[in-house]
Amino acid sequence: MLNSIRTFSFLFGYLPVAALKLKSFQKKKPHLTISEYDELIHTEPRKWAAGIMKRTKSEVSVTGLELLPEGPVLIVSNHEGNFDIPVILSSIPKPFGFISKKEVKKLPVIPVYMEDMNCVFIDRTDRRSALKSISDTAEKLIEGHSILIFPEGTRSKGNGLGEFKAGFMRIAADAGVPILPLAIQGTADIMEKNNNKIKPAQVRLQILEPIAHETFKSMPSKEAIQFVKDKIEAALQNAGNLQK
Repeated sequence: MLNSIRTFSFLFGYLPVAALKLKSFQKKKPHLTISEYDELIHTEPRKWAAGIMKRTKSEVSVTGLELLPEGPVLIVSNHEGNFDIPVILSSIPKPFGFISKKEVKKLPVIPVYMEDMNCVFIDRTDRRSALKSISDTAEKLIEGHSILIFPEGTRSKGNGLGEFKAGFMRIAADAGVPILPLAIQGTADIMEKNNNKIKPAQVRLQILEPIAHETFKSMPSKEAIQFVKDKIEAALQNAGNLQK
């Protein structure tokens, strides 16, 4: 219970500090390049995410940092739990936005930061909104921003890899950018498997070899989707075997 109180207190208590920082960042925006502003705006969310993970008392191991490419990429990850984004934000020294459900817009400060981070909001109940999010995300990538997407759409809660929806492959193809696969394990052990109470967990984040646009652009869509999913699934299985 104490871990839960500590974590959620920090999660919302940090927002006034973040709001002040955001105003100062936005004043600098006209004088910075796209990549410079992306790096600047990412500093506070990264600190916020690191503070959250510290308060869960979880241990996070990261492999493959040397594989991070330059330039915009579509980051594709499996989706275990609510702590996936804090883990990735605090672990990867590469600015990125992400696709989020529109309900997040009701929160204070957070959605304003997300807009400047080039996040894309989606209404999953509206097919037109879902289709627009594909073109909006591709446009962000073309402009030079990296984006994180969870192709499963919903959290697996540690119950195995779910079906990958096709939208991410269309985004990568339309934007002409590489795909950077991630394999994440253990985040569901922080909350989802504990009746939403926060407990320390062992979390493993694997950054996998980027997949060049030339590699998947000529593949049929279903084959390309399965190709990416297989990479992530193999990494998860290998990590699981090592832990046994």
